[in-house]
Amino acid sequence: MKYFFILGNHPNISIAEIYSIFADDFEYDWVRRSVLLIETNKEINVKKIIAHLGGTIKIGEILDETKSRDRNHLLKLIAQIKQPKEERKFKFGFSYYGKKDIAQKALAMEYKKYLKEKNISCRWVNSKNSVLSSVVVEQNKLYKNGLEMVLIEDENKLLLGKTLAVQPFKDLSFHDYGRPARDNHSGMLPPKLAQIMVNLSSIKPANNIKILDPFCGSGTILMEAMLMGYPNLIGSDISQKAVEDTQKNLNWMGRKLRNSNYELKIKNCDAKQLSTFIPLNSVDAIITEPYLGPQRGKVDLNKVIPELEKLYSAVIKEFYQILKPSGLLVMIWPLIISGNRKRQVIPKYNNFKIIKVLENIKLQNKKFLEANNELIYGRKGQKVWRNLVVLEKI
Repeated sequence: MKYFFILGNHPNISIAEIYSIFADDFEYDWVRRSVLLIETNKEINVKKIIAHLGGTIKIGEILDETKSRDRNHLLKLIAQIKQPKEERKFKFGFSYYGKKDIAQKALAMEYKKYLKEKNISCRWVNSKNSVLSSVVVEQNKLYKNGLEMVLIEDENKLLLGKTLAVQPFKDLSFHDYGRPARDNHSGMLPPKLAQIMVNLSSIKPANNIKILDPFCGSGTILMEAMLMGYPNLIGSDISQKAVEDTQKNLNWMGRKLRNSNYELKIKNCDAKQLSTFIPLNSVDAIITEPYLGPQRGKVDLNKVIPELEKLYSAVIKEFYQILKPSGLLVMIWPLIISGNRKRQVIPKYNNFKIIKVLENIKLQNKKFLEANNELIYGRKGQKVWRNLVVLEKI
């Protein structure tokens, strides 16, 4: 089977996350900047997978391919993909990932005509863009009762597929804005980024696996880890309010889902003193976003960068003490922008090695890879960007 994954705004990160879950079980082909193909002889539970993939917008199945762009030929192929039931209104839409025009509107009108000739009531769902957003697909239930036909340009051929699942944006928004304790002033980690970070640890949930966030804030990483099935969660923060917020948010989510299959140990503690309450060599993965530096106002890079590097170096030294042998550390190192200047925080990470996730993937096409295979997360206008770093205890 061949699946397509429509990637988010940071394709490098999206692919690193996907690979961290599936590793070498599948063959990967990066055909467009926003499209990754996966080929496997196994069936993927796409609805379960996409619920916890922070960097993937849609997943679908490739059903056919053709070298012809003739409208009648495409219509014939599309007509074979899904036969709608006559008793209900059939909604359909097209998303095209490519450069050459395929005259979507004309194709949609021809398909609509074909359906009406079969006495099928239908509606074409479209947008101003050549692709339908996950919001449009979800609101119109195209992957359930309708059809989102996805056409992907791959060199000299067109791949035809249908969407099977989309990112649950409503759930992600609920995790963020529905929780009882939020702290806008400290800088909020988006839930989908927390999902990505947990996945980058490449550790599968199991009863004996322990996950730690020593800068837990309002508990975003721990909450997403709990939702992904990790039962043993440890949190700490130098702020007592953060500890209380984390406890409140996880209790709230546990009640919402009627989930009591997790244990949270949490303490008000400086991250440089974790070993005073966490046994040495006991934690499987540390997943965390430390203090990123000032978010507002003018930033003195010559002062802020050394201060952050000193803090990060100290906590990494402490992390080494409590991680198991070969334990993993998924951590954000800030990239701070001040005017025309950019400075990356690069702490000392003695006794750890950086894992370049993207270097391990056997991609047929690597032209979309960003420089140095770094996993940079941010958007234009932000003062602080996030560099996602994966380290392994030596």
